[in-house]
Amino acid sequence: MEEDDRILEAERHQIEQIRQLDFEELQVEEVDGDDDDDDDDSLDDRDASGARSSDDFTFNTCLASLHTYLGEVEDTHHRLAFLDGGAILNLPLFYLEGVVLFPEATLPLRVIQPNFISAVERALVQVDAPYTVGVVRAYRDSDNRRLRFATVGTTAEIRQYRRLEDGSLNVVTRGQQRFRLKRRWIDVEGVPCGEVQIIQEDMPLRTPKDAFGKLAPLSNLRGHKFSSVLPSTFSSVGYGHSDNDSEANSEESFETALSLEERRIHQSALNSCYGYDMMDESMSSDDDKFMSQSEEMRSRRSHLSETEGSLYLDTGKNVGNTTLEIGNSSGLTKKGEGSKRWKNTDLNQFRRVPRTFWPYWVYSMYDSYCLAEKAADMWKQIVGAPSMDGLVRKPDLLSFYIASKIPVSEETRQELLEIDGISYRLRREIDLLETFDLVRCKTCKVVIARRSDMLVMSSEGPLGAYVNPLGYVHEVMTLQKANGLALIGRATAEYSWFPGYAWTVAECASCEIQMGWLFTATTKKLKPQSFWGIRSSQVAGDTC
Repeated sequence: MEEDDRILEAERHQIEQIRQLDFEELQVEEVDGDDDDDDDDSLDDRDASGARSSDDFTFNTCLASLHTYLGEVEDTHHRLAFLDGGAILNLPLFYLEGVVLFPEATLPLRVIQPNFISAVERALVQVDAPYTVGVVRAYRDSDNRRLRFATVGTTAEIRQYRRLEDGSLNVVTRGQQRFRLKRRWIDVEGVPCGEVQIIQEDMPLRTPKDAFGKLAPLSNLRGHKFSSVLPSTFSSVGYGHSDNDSEANSEESFETALSLEERRIHQSALNSCYGYDMMDESMSSDDDKFMSQSEEMRSRRSHLSETEGSLYLDTGKNVGNTTLEIGNSSGLTKKGEGSKRWKNTDLNQFRRVPRTFWPYWVYSMYDSYCLAEKAADMWKQIVGAPSMDGLVRKPDLLSFYIASKIPVSEETRQELLEIDGISYRLRREIDLLETFDLVRCKTCKVVIARRSDMLVMSSEGPLGAYVNPLGYVHEVMTLQKANGLALIGRATAEYSWFPGYAWTVAECASCEIQMGWLFTATTKKLKPQSFWGIRSSQVAGDTC
């Protein structure tokens, strides 16, 4: 309760800030006769990362995330415990065109239609999942324009709501858990319903510590280990068991510890693991010849660690001062010396020893924490977001956070929602962040803007969901500038999603489809003085 009170108090403070902005607007309008064209600070002032410097802003980005245009809404003071993965239940459904809801994302709703009003009322009193509705993306078939529905959606918990005098509802929800839509129907009251199955999310993957250097019991190798002269740093680079494995065992630190010759050997060892993974059981008489070399080589291992000795075991390559080569029918012999033989070796133990293992970079490709750190770094460089250390420690939440905010088409974001597996979702997001550059019109493919034009006008990121007075929800990406757009009608500040800004409808000049809005400041103190809001539903999937 204390936490809820603090949240309410913070919201009241921010509402007061909005009222202060309105008061400042009245004051400026009284002296607006001064022909002071001092819109001094250009929107081109950006830092090296491509994101605008916070010094250029006087707009409080927290205001947009409060959705104050909905008016005062009552907090439900209800927080639903997460449902078990695999659970099947019936929920009222909201089918929304152009909207993809992710866990932890905010979704405002303006509920006008009677059947959806009934859906909200039912959600408030249902027993299985109180205050919960299901949100599914609806879209038009590209061939026949028929309405289609996605098979993966997200549960949304009703956090705030208000009933207006005309019977309509203003609602603020928050995404909770992904689900698969098993079947859907319209009940006798006209409420859209669906049977959904909660998706069991996987746990973040971490590279196991025993993936390095613990390939077989080293005590079993003492009688027949091949010693090799390797750098002394091998025992601590990439294959240690310290608590900082994920940081120290990087591909960079591993490679820098090797000479050029040793790097070649390392790659050769990896390549050889396929051809020599297990010894052929048919090598009977040749086994004696092979093992005869171990006596002499055992005398050389006294100055090497056990980790060093097992690193390139049986790769058939040159390592340090010891040269090994693979023969055909004669087994493995030391170059220039093949006269000595021993016959008292347990070959069954030797056959059980793995020949090689993957280097750290292979594991890091699917290590959720390594991927989360990389994705967070890229996100900060592109968006200019503050520290994301808290989310890096929770790769699952980070993957949903980036997916819900990345300014790409709704089809691409639906693809991200449907990906099962934290590592796979993060890898796809990293790929998008690397390749995302152009914002194109979905209809005529004309270039509207570039990634460098992105502008963060909400504390929730460069893309967010907003609802208009007629109940249509739009996911809007905010841009510093845009090209090829034509303004329609006059600017109005009524029902503005960004307090202190008036909006004007913007169409694509080529195909005349509505792309979004131009937002212009109503006071000269407010910065930036203007920016664009582009509908993600009208953005092409091709971002290159």
